[in-house]
Amino acid sequence: MALFSRTTKKAPAKSAKKPAVAKAMPEDGRLENILKAPWLSEKALIGTERGIYVFEIPQRATKQDVAEAVQLIYKVTPKKVTVVNLPAKKVSLRTRRGTGSRARRHKAYVHLKAGDSIQF
Repeated sequence: MALFSRTTKKAPAKSAKKPAVAKAMPEDGRLENILKAPWLSEKALIGTERGIYVFEIPQRATKQDVAEAVQLIYKVTPKKVTVVNLPAKKVSLRTRRGTGSRARRHKAYVHLKAGDSIQF
């Protein structure tokens, strides 16, 4: 049985990695609409001191879209992007109609390298 044999298999030699090729930004203007607005909350403003910036984004936006949009608009390269879905909330309408719901939202946390910053 191969499981209990005393001979070991040699791992195949790894080939050298190809250098990363710079990816061209799409010219169709869709990246300008990815970052709707900066998210201005107390938690978000505290995060800016640590190089973490928060943006409101559309539901269809991906992490790659957000990273490319930040690079295009603010001329900084993000180290990491985290996307969060915020659920809709039930709210009182303060009338006889009862309750309604506030729309769900989508936000992105953009982590920058130490020393990089974004001016709003």
